[in-house]
Amino acid sequence: MKRIISTPNAPAAIGPYSQAIEINNTLYLSGQIPVDPNTGSIVEGGIIEQTQQVFKNIKAILDAAGYTVNDVVKSTVYLADMQYFAEVNSLYKMFYTSDFPARSAFAVKGLPLGALVEIETIAAKEPA
Repeated sequence: MKRIISTPNAPAAIGPYSQAIEINNTLYLSGQIPVDPNTGSIVEGGIIEQTQQVFKNIKAILDAAGYTVNDVVKSTVYLADMQYFAEVNSLYKMFYTSDFPARSAFAVKGLPLGALVEIETIAAKEPA
């Protein structure tokens, strides 16, 4: 059965989509950008601050759905410029400390609201 996940602890969708959808013990998170859910704006600072906020948003959605960081199996990282890859990578390995998820990373022409980074996430649990 499909379950829509929504939490006020992560930014509200800025379009016609859900924060996350769970189906068959798999959680699909929409791409998270560095929006502070309290202000609705991109956080101040550069790639470090933006990436930290993205991970806070991902964790908030995982928590709301009853998943943990250890359940994440795949990430897709979208960067405004590949020059940010090393900095994002260093924060990524602080967020995922073991059993790293599969990952892709791309530079894209632009991201919503002028963000420097967006991360899409898939998490899965073993069937009960």
